[in-house]
Amino acid sequence: MRRSAYFDKANSTQETPPLVIQRAQREESAVLVPSPLWLGTKWLLAFLLVAPSSTRLAGQTPTPSPAPTLITLDQAIDRALLNSPTLKATRTQIEQNKAQETTANLRPNPLLSWDAQFLPLFQPDTFTTDYLDQQAQFDLGIGYLFEFGGKRKARLQAARDTTTVTTAQVGDAERTLKFNVAQQFINALLAKSNLDFALKDLASFQDTVRINEERYKAGDISKNDYLKIRIQLLQNESAVAADRLAKAQALLALRQLIGYQSVPRDYDVAGDLGFRELKSSQADLETAALDQRPDLRAAKSGITAAQSQVKLAKANGVQDLDVTFSYSHVASTHSGSFFFNIPLPVFNRNQGEIARTKFVLSQAELTAQASQEIVLADVRNGYEAVKSNQEIVQLYEAGYLQQAEESRDISYFAYRQGSAALLDYLDAERSYRAVQLQYRQALAAYMLALEQLRQAVGVRTLP
Repeated sequence: MRRSAYFDKANSTQETPPLVIQRAQREESAVLVPSPLWLGTKWLLAFLLVAPSSTRLAGQTPTPSPAPTLITLDQAIDRALLNSPTLKATRTQIEQNKAQETTANLRPNPLLSWDAQFLPLFQPDTFTTDYLDQQAQFDLGIGYLFEFGGKRKARLQAARDTTTVTTAQVGDAERTLKFNVAQQFINALLAKSNLDFALKDLASFQDTVRINEERYKAGDISKNDYLKIRIQLLQNESAVAADRLAKAQALLALRQLIGYQSVPRDYDVAGDLGFRELKSSQADLETAALDQRPDLRAAKSGITAAQSQVKLAKANGVQDLDVTFSYSHVASTHSGSFFFNIPLPVFNRNQGEIARTKFVLSQAELTAQASQEIVLADVRNGYEAVKSNQEIVQLYEAGYLQQAEESRDISYFAYRQGSAALLDYLDAERSYRAVQLQYRQALAAYMLALEQLRQAVGVRTLP
């Protein structure tokens, strides 16, 4: 167990307990007068170290276990963007809209028509070549619909604007996925940090238990005090088991986001919980968010798409001309004819669709305004959360961490000297552990607040 400077200084001014003197004397005598068993073991170890590898028995050299694969936060985000099936499904909407652009840009197909009239189907005896040439009529025509009002151009522009909206919406889905991965990555870092601390604290407390076991055997402490220390050791061991489970669950949840096949089973997160003070101002963050947030871009693009729909509805109100040329064979005469058809816009001028698209445009404008207010509110909330968690972390680093450690060490020293009760020492030990865990939780909360601010701004690199 690591001791503070106060403990070392105080310990140097006290008289060494008899138990420690006796153990030091035993160790010194053991070094000065080595036993034959120790000398034999020493020479055997030296021989094994210098002997060639061919003389050793097979399997004696242990094979080191491979280190787990480590991934950083940026790697986790990149793999999630590449492997997420949900995001892949969302991205297909862009390709669907591009296919609709192709459809919107297509011209009408020409119309081929033909007919045969006055055939003697019920008088087969008269079905001769002369009859077909002199009495029957044959027509062959081709027609084409000429679109007026710029319909094709309006359709294409409306489809392109819809693709722009969809692209921005996919970018917003990517923004959400990045935050979810970062959030789970921080949870894994927190679980990893808690487990590392729990293991170190357990090893340190195990040293305390061994020392007090010797004191109990020497009669320096009572059995009741020794049992209380053993019970506290059980709590530390339980904390290690709980933290190990929390880390496994956090890594599993992160693996689900980034893709099971993208990382091996025994992977781990790289990095530590850290504190980096936010330097950006709230005004700069708001400006960047208004320019970068993909959901706001989607809302603004929705206004343009709605305007295109209005233009398309007006273009569809313009009537189209249908022109057909027909070739006819009648009574040995060959002739051609032109047919023109255009609806008269007396009743239907697409009034209802034009009115509907205008309301859609009003809805898009209001939605964009609401989205802008949401963006500003998200940035302000995220900024305040970062500042609040930053103050909490700075409080711990300003002295509470050191004070908790010194309190634990002072209580332990006082207990060793008999001037403090065991319960006081155990309470200081629990307080020290609680402060350490709360500090790690504060760091994780601060890092999570930063990720929420990045999500609010819409970029990973804050201005």
